[in-house]
Amino acid sequence: MTSVSSDVFEAVTSQLFVELRQVYKDTGKVTDEILSALSNVYQAPLLPALDLVDSRSVSRLVCPAGRQLYQVIGSSGTPYTCFKGNNYCSCPAYRFSVLNKEELSMCKHILAVKLSDAMEVTKKLEVTDKELTDLLINLE
Repeated sequence: MTSVSSDVFEAVTSQLFVELRQVYKDTGKVTDEILSALSNVYQAPLLPALDLVDSRSVSRLVCPAGRQLYQVIGSSGTPYTCFKGNNYCSCPAYRFSVLNKEELSMCKHILAVKLSDAMEVTKKLEVTDKELTDLLINLE
């Protein structure tokens, strides 16, 4: 993706999440129009990501030092560590489909984090600085 294409993609997706936040806040639902737009942009990972959001599998871990990361319990029950700002996930699909093959812009776990945050349904878990550090040290 060229720099201009990337900038346009970021602007479009950013606006889409703003609209999702407002519609969900007002109605408690995701409209067909928003679902259609999300499907056009994210395609394959969208439905599995929505399933993760529906099952409340997304948590934001925050430590006293103010650092934070996301943890998503995958459909198999495995916890994956995600960083929303740089679209990183510790899952195998991220390494294979996003990094190696460049088939997707993000895995279902990162998309679930973005959707969950936009819908304001992300669980917040307070952890110690050591617990967060241990999670980071043990990333694969």
